[in-house]
Amino acid sequence: MILSTLQWILLMTIIDGLLGLIGIFSFFISKNYLNKIILVLVSFAAGALLGGALFHLIPEAIQKLSWVITIILTMAGFCIFFLMEKLLHWHYCKSGHCENHEHPYVYLLLTGSAIHNFIDGLLIASSFIISIPLGIITSILIIVHEIPHEIGNFGVLVHGGMKRGKAILADFLIQLTAIIGGVTGYYFLNLNQYVTILLPLAAGGFLYLVFFDLIPEIFEEKGKRKTIINIIFIILGLLLLLSAKYFAG
Repeated sequence: MILSTLQWILLMTIIDGLLGLIGIFSFFISKNYLNKIILVLVSFAAGALLGGALFHLIPEAIQKLSWVITIILTMAGFCIFFLMEKLLHWHYCKSGHCENHEHPYVYLLLTGSAIHNFIDGLLIASSFIISIPLGIITSILIIVHEIPHEIGNFGVLVHGGMKRGKAILADFLIQLTAIIGGVTGYYFLNLNQYVTILLPLAAGGFLYLVFFDLIPEIFEEKGKRKTIINIIFIILGLLLLLSAKYFAG
């Protein structure tokens, strides 16, 4: 059976969406072991988010906008996420739940990931509209570079206070925004030029998360050996996103 362009878009964005279930692997290991490796996953996520911002979102924005506008919008995204976190933190503390709650940064991560996945859906749709072979290649590249993001995201959500089941469900639902992006791209391709402004906004949000939430959490852990391991996994996350950029051309 020959698939239509829309069917190809839906197929690939659904496959991309299923990556949100990657946290299911955690149910095959003990809770104690998960607790031991969770900060390593957070370190990996920090590197992957930093790599996504520096090697993917910002360069692509510069190509479509300009470096001045990209910097301004990146700073705007940074400030928006700062204000969002302060508002979330204020809400929790006003409600009397400052302790033993899900950290506000888990919701910032989900917001940034939703924007990122929506953009991925648009890219998949745009490439399939040009040609089916290009769409397949683009989809594979996007799915491959999304895997380290999802592994790291799950670690961040659990470390931020979410139960494993809730973290998997939340990550899966957010990952499905790729389908919305794919359908939007198919029916409203001309909107892509306006959606470009989301690239640096998401990049600014990811940079805020890395430098003001994840990095401080990572280096609270004591011990030279653990610090070195965490740094290695930050670098590994960066290198994986850099290699994905290289193979994408």
